[in-house]
Amino acid sequence: MMNFVEKYLIRSELTLKRYRRFKRNRAAVISVFVFAFMIFVSFTAEFWANSKPHMMSYQGQVYFPLVKDYHPSLFGRTDIQVMDYRSLQMGENDWAMWPVIQWDPYESNSAVESYPAPPTKYNLFGTDDRGRDVLTRLLYGFRYTFIYAVGVWFLTYLIGCGIGAGMGYMGGRVDLIGMRLIEVFESIPAFFILITLISIFKPNIYLLVFFSMCFGWTGISHYMRGQFLSLRKREYVEAAKAIGSTHKRVILKHIMPNALTPIITLSPFAIAGNIESLSIMDYLGLGLPPPTPSWGELLGQAQSYFTTAEWLVWAPSGALVLTMTLLININLAVRDAFDAKSAVG
Repeated sequence: MMNFVEKYLIRSELTLKRYRRFKRNRAAVISVFVFAFMIFVSFTAEFWANSKPHMMSYQGQVYFPLVKDYHPSLFGRTDIQVMDYRSLQMGENDWAMWPVIQWDPYESNSAVESYPAPPTKYNLFGTDDRGRDVLTRLLYGFRYTFIYAVGVWFLTYLIGCGIGAGMGYMGGRVDLIGMRLIEVFESIPAFFILITLISIFKPNIYLLVFFSMCFGWTGISHYMRGQFLSLRKREYVEAAKAIGSTHKRVILKHIMPNALTPIITLSPFAIAGNIESLSIMDYLGLGLPPPTPSWGELLGQAQSYFTTAEWLVWAPSGALVLTMTLLININLAVRDAFDAKSAVG
């Protein structure tokens, strides 16, 4: 995989050197693969954790319950509205192909005596206070965590980089007025306003991304402004202007590629910070609405059952620690790869 990327995808010599420096960090390479695997499993969670078979044969007919809803009357059940495939009496020639984990994130295990229930062979990480499988909710919850973290990172960096680049490139009065406006914006108590907005609007993943973006772009705008202020008077920029290059070409072709280096090195830390932020909001009950699977919501339950249901503590905590560790390993390797003082790869 690494050799394929190096041979066919990377054309720039500088990028190739940075890539080789990154590849020398074994911990970072392993972290990339593990993190990518976590993303893949979470976004395809329906194939690994679900209460419906992938495919089944019943009385000579083949069904695909995972991708299509069937009315219970097709299976001779008139007493229920939603089919429970576990209760289906299978004949000698009938068969079903089940996922690895036979629970969906909203389903309670009615077979246990009380909730939360400890880990068993049916619920490997136990159940929460409503009898739902903890492992399944961790698996589905990472999907929302990743969407939030990457969405906030992308939008804040897009807006912050654009505003910071404009102020740094224009300089003068534009920079002066822009900085004063940013300082006023930064003086706003963002956390309390965020709480107010969440209490007014029913939060969902997209609203949380939007609200967080509104208050998170100012920090990165300072970095981009500083980069443009230091680069706009360089010789190659002045030469590009002298031969008639437009402002757009000067910004996009000559300044921006050099200004993005510190931005790229900060990105894994920003994503890790966003993961932590969503977990804190969910823990405080200000994040995703129930019953949405959430790591922070499981940690909130752990506070109530700290001494009696320790699996509610170590399961989401372990997931957070693992994710943060992977992102920190990746960030350190990216920083070293973009460091001009590093040895040539």
